[in-house]
Amino acid sequence: MVEKDVRLRSPRPTEVQLRVDAAGVNFADLMMRAGLYGTVPPRPFSPGFEVAGVVVRVGAAVHDWHEGDRAVALMRYGGYSRDVVVAAENLFSYPESLTPVQAAAVPVVFLTAWVCLFETGNARPGETVLILGAGGGVGTAAVQLAVRRGLRAIGTAGTEHKRTFVTRELGATACFDSRADWEADVLELVGPRGVDIALDPVGGRATAACRRLLAPLGRLVFYGLSDAVPKARRSWLKATRAWFRTPRFHPLSLVAPNIGVFGVHLLHLGAKEAVLRPALDEIYRSVAAGELRPVIDRVFSFDRAGAIEAHTYLHARRNLGKVVLSDSTT
Repeated sequence: MVEKDVRLRSPRPTEVQLRVDAAGVNFADLMMRAGLYGTVPPRPFSPGFEVAGVVVRVGAAVHDWHEGDRAVALMRYGGYSRDVVVAAENLFSYPESLTPVQAAAVPVVFLTAWVCLFETGNARPGETVLILGAGGGVGTAAVQLAVRRGLRAIGTAGTEHKRTFVTRELGATACFDSRADWEADVLELVGPRGVDIALDPVGGRATAACRRLLAPLGRLVFYGLSDAVPKARRSWLKATRAWFRTPRFHPLSLVAPNIGVFGVHLLHLGAKEAVLRPALDEIYRSVAAGELRPVIDRVFSFDRAGAIEAHTYLHARRNLGKVVLSDSTT
């Protein structure tokens, strides 16, 4: 990573310029930097899918936003910047009671969890949901959303500290060791019927295990391939191995067991503002009311050194919840 000054273009009529006070860091940022995240913009580029800040300029056709308004923005990339220009339709308000750091920790992880659970997963109260990576950003959000809706949440996580937090602090029924035979642990807990929903950001052999654990009418929601980015240095061999280990599903293979497989990529849902905006409004209201909380592990400095440290921290899977870049610590 390098840090450099670039000329920021003026907002077009339907755009807004935002001064960035905090930027969320997501595992997808690492995958994009490594060239493993679908369509990657030409280098050099700035990572960053979500920011919180203050509106400083508005385009001539923008009437819902004004200078001085606080807002969060969703972006395809470019969030690790002091100022950004974004389409007004990608701006969202957030409660006055939240700091920019808290606000920036919400959109990507909570909206991803929301879409996985309630839009594609069609989760219903009383159902059982398996959440792989329950100690991560999306995982901690998904556990909270599931428990709040009356689902039985079962997680996996890589450390005892994370597993204890997910059960005691977030309300999951159980959280098993992701480095051990968690499939057997889940099966022992739920019995042969299996789970109604499985959220899988891992890929590889984990996806096959989720498929085997699905109950009739179960839904597997796939939203990541973290198995392709091991804790060690980047390895194209390991990335390729993870890719080929991830099952491919023939449509006919889903018929007899009565199951469904979905994929979720939040940044490709820009046309679904009618879904995302009310969902994020409800999430922020629940955060302000104390019913949900962004689990923020670390806040790193908003500069090159902080970004490198944040990526190293996530790469090592040390984070419990969310990581944010900001000059403020709260």
